[in-house]
Amino acid sequence: MSKYKIPSLTADIFIFDDDFNFILIKRLNDPYKDCWALPGGFVEYGETVETAAIREAKEETSIDVELIDLVNVYSKPDRDPRGHTVTVAFIAKGDLNTRKADSDAKEIGIFSYDEIGEMDIAFDHRQIINDCLNKAKK
Repeated sequence: MSKYKIPSLTADIFIFDDDFNFILIKRLNDPYKDCWALPGGFVEYGETVETAAIREAKEETSIDVELIDLVNVYSKPDRDPRGHTVTVAFIAKGDLNTRKADSDAKEIGIFSYDEIGEMDIAFDHRQIINDCLNKAKK
């Protein structure tokens, strides 16, 4: 056991189509149960963040994705109430028609940016969505 406290590592995935509609999942579990979030989850030991992003997208949405680009790393120590968690966010393409809520997802939906106005969005995912859209539209 290390004497150093180490943050947890996660990957989040912004899966979008040619019209910049994107997938959000409704969280099945706490924290942020019943809030909308990007698909994503913890990186397993020995796994790359890219592999984790692809795996988590498949587990939560049933969508096979192709990672397009790295968006950013989000590391504010208070971004997750469970403890210090660092996430690596990716934009990805996939067939949104194959979506099916699975794993930690209670529900799944396709949204445009205008539709998420007052929705309860988990963690700092509203900021991540903004950053992903800006990157995807370039």
